[in-house]
Amino acid sequence: MPKLTRAEAVRAVRNPLAFIADHWTPQDRTVRRAALSAVVMSVVIVVTGGAVRLTSSGLGCPTWPKCSDQSLTATSEMGFHSAIEFSNRMLTYVLCAAVGWAIIAARSAKPWRRSVTRLGWAQFWIVMGNAVLGGIVVLVGLNPYTVAAHFLLSTTLITVAVLTWQRIREGDEAPRPLVGKAVVQLTWLLVVAAGALIAVGTVVSGAGRHAGDSSEVERIPVDWSMIAQLHADFAWVVVALTAALWFVLKAVDAPVGPLHRARDLFLILLGQGVIGYVQYFTHTPEILVGLHMFGATLVWIGVLRVLLSLRERPRSGAGIPAQSDDPALTAV
Repeated sequence: MPKLTRAEAVRAVRNPLAFIADHWTPQDRTVRRAALSAVVMSVVIVVTGGAVRLTSSGLGCPTWPKCSDQSLTATSEMGFHSAIEFSNRMLTYVLCAAVGWAIIAARSAKPWRRSVTRLGWAQFWIVMGNAVLGGIVVLVGLNPYTVAAHFLLSTTLITVAVLTWQRIREGDEAPRPLVGKAVVQLTWLLVVAAGALIAVGTVVSGAGRHAGDSSEVERIPVDWSMIAQLHADFAWVVVALTAALWFVLKAVDAPVGPLHRARDLFLILLGQGVIGYVQYFTHTPEILVGLHMFGATLVWIGVLRVLLSLRERPRSGAGIPAQSDDPALTAV
């Protein structure tokens, strides 16, 4: 490996992303896989966070950022719950690595697309914010409102990760709609309804029996059966809107992309609905609640993919060539 000149070494320290971009050009497939890895890890962190709550391990590490006042990490004396909670904390580093890999790959792609790199950095800062919020959740004893905010911020991370994955696979030209305005408006109504469904779902969790720890933990003071019924009502609204959208897309002879995304979402919703009703009538067993949380992430991803499929952005070949990088401007 050739030795670096002093100027190159200084540049590597001052702007490592630009330095890597100067010496490496990833294939398009590599960039797409890097972005997809961030999507996958953003889902994994939600599922493992749910496992922490469902195993009553939420206070397995009672302090933050250390696991206990005496130890930075979980110890064998602290037991099973501390191992579960600390393992979830460690997965945050894996998530950071996936997001970092997506940022590096996007920054090194030729031509460089600043908008895509910024989406990668947005993911990074959301992860950092949610890590701090996770610490607050522990410090306030699993207050259900902070737990709900923690999940919703994770959903925001999934949103940005999916958008990054989509933008990597398309160009930077102005988006061209593939369907009419009425269809777009119907889809946005679906997005709003799905967002409300997820938000009400956090209230169901905050009022339910899985508080996250075996000790006495504050719950949201609402009737659980009532809020669960409201959640189910929103679910039926989302199902109805998805079915209506699919029929409208068929009627207007829409491209196969939106049709397939609407069909996929409908199938995901059916599976999620079955899990939801079974867990309700079986008094919310832990395994089904965990599957329902995983399903919630798939529903939201499905909704986003429907929305993003309604337009196309062809590649124009335009971008920011690597040789024009200004160190003062290329930090992102």
